[in-house]
Amino acid sequence: MCLPGIRPVIGAAFEATLAGAQAGSEEAFTCIFRDVQPALLRYLRVISSEPEDVAGDTWLQVTGGLARFRGDEQRFRAWLFTIARHRAVDRGRSRARYPTVPLDPVMEIRLTSPDAADLAVEAIAARRAVALVASLPGDQAEVVMLRVVAGLDVSEVARIVGKSPGAVRVTVHRALRRLAALAEREGVTR
Repeated sequence: MCLPGIRPVIGAAFEATLAGAQAGSEEAFTCIFRDVQPALLRYLRVISSEPEDVAGDTWLQVTGGLARFRGDEQRFRAWLFTIARHRAVDRGRSRARYPTVPLDPVMEIRLTSPDAADLAVEAIAARRAVALVASLPGDQAEVVMLRVVAGLDVSEVARIVGKSPGAVRVTVHRALRRLAALAEREGVTR
């Protein structure tokens, strides 16, 4: 039985509590959790900027491996804190790889759903434009997509397609002229 203010998991009581938690006893798991969680959070506050999230990740892994755990209270604590450290390191690496960028307050206002009719017209126009570009000869279509759609500069496009910057400029110019003629023939307005 887990009593407030009393350290519930000591010695032989730990073995019985662990066995209960491994058998699926919610009360036994709660005893272990309440005993270790304060120390775990104190530790994580020192090594992580997101201690509560890392603690949650840690307990998820602990619950997944609890049935396989063998050892006494000291080994359990070592196992738990090792998992916590690994989760904190993983979380730190993830934050470094995928940093969050706060939204511009002006941008937040514009996050409402656009009108479905506007989306449909835009999708049709985009499909028509891509179809027109696809009708160009392969080299022209590629440089137009890289230059205009991807927004790459002439030197980057030249490096990608293996041509000189001058050849890319000429190809883009010819492609855009051909696109203008195709658009006029198709009845696409500006």
